[in-house]
Amino acid sequence: MPPQLNLILIGPPGAGKGTQAERLREDFSLPFISTGEMLRAHVREGTELGLAAKAHMDAGGLVPDELILAMAAARLDEDDTQDGFILDGFPRTTAQAHALDDQLRGEGRRITAAILLDVPDEAIIERIAGRRVCSAGNGRTHNYHVDYDPPKHEGFCDQDGTALVQRDDDRPEVVKHRLAVYHEQTAPLVAYYEEQGLLRRVDGTRAPAEVHDHIRALIATLRLEDSL
Repeated sequence: MPPQLNLILIGPPGAGKGTQAERLREDFSLPFISTGEMLRAHVREGTELGLAAKAHMDAGGLVPDELILAMAAARLDEDDTQDGFILDGFPRTTAQAHALDDQLRGEGRRITAAILLDVPDEAIIERIAGRRVCSAGNGRTHNYHVDYDPPKHEGFCDQDGTALVQRDDDRPEVVKHRLAVYHEQTAPLVAYYEEQGLLRRVDGTRAPAEVHDHIRALIATLRLEDSL
């Protein structure tokens, strides 16, 4: 039986972590765990942790580390993670990374690799700022990109004919702020995993299929090294 495959995906917003996580989940039958998913699940189910997190979110504040760590600890103890997992958005800081290492070490587990999807800021801004979504408001959103996936009729959705809009989070000034926060929080995290010899850099500017192939090759090499 191959060793556990415990992966962390690191990268700026818009780097394609979600796309790659979905492909890796299908490849290796691993659960994909994101901070957002954990938070939504706890809030939706009305758990004690979820209620505490919701109070912070409703007040416009950040969810404290201790709540995120408690949610992550509980999620990583579930049965479906025992052969491995894919993490996105956690850990976000070196303090969270230390806590994760401590938990896994206590269970005889460890991180296999932290995979950094490397994409320059200007490419991220172009990707995100070019997104457009339809304004039908019927719970079904159709996505486009002004350069890479434009609609047949400029400014209007191919599916329902409604006007396309740019979400507030996709505006260039907002994207630049999100990138600044990402770099401030994640630069120490990248160094942390690099010092442990766990960081693997992948060129995230390539086509999604090429990025996927690169990550699969990395994983194959890691598994070969583990078997030697």
